[in-house]
Amino acid sequence: QVQLVESGGGLVQPGGSLSLSCAASGFRFSDYRMAWYRQSPGKERELVASISRGGVTTNIAVSVKGRFTISRDNAKNTVYLRMNNLKPEDTAVYYCSAGTGWFEPVYWGQGTQVTVSS
Repeated sequence: QVQLVESGGGLVQPGGSLSLSCAASGFRFSDYRMAWYRQSPGKERELVASISRGGVTTNIAVSVKGRFTISRDNAKNTVYLRMNNLKPEDTAVYYCSAGTGWFEPVYWGQGTQVTVSS
């Protein structure tokens, strides 16, 4: 059974930091590119960051470039999203995804809420 389980979301003040984790199971993690998406109420789901199977190549959305970093640990079947200098507009549900290409989702996690507010 394929599972992607996100954790690390929560409430943070503007300018603060959060680290999200996504633990994968039920498929060969190292065979898939991984990505983080986010969705705010009334908006379409947005691709935030993606990473190659070996972790060497990453793509970061312009809206978060310089503030967010994606990484992965294939030994732990886990992908991470480090978010610095958070802004209120970063408030969203963040989803982990396993997929192919740059980027075609195949599997999804259930999402974790990130709220940036003072």
